[in-house]
Amino acid sequence: MGDIIRLVPKSELERLRLIREARAIYDSIFPPTVMASEQPFGSARSAQGSSDSIKKSTREGD
Repeated sequence: MGDIIRLVPKSELERLRLIREARAIYDSIFPPTVMASEQPFGSARSAQGSSDSIKKSTREGD
């Protein structure tokens, strides 16, 4: 009894469909990429740390 039914005009449904279709076409041409700001904070440091540890291990063997 307390349910609310929202009537959506056909024009609104068509607009939303066209937006979804355009977005899908855009994403197929320009695939979304992971931005640098979205990478985990430690990933860049861990890559740098692993190269530092390799350098240290080669120095120790000299």
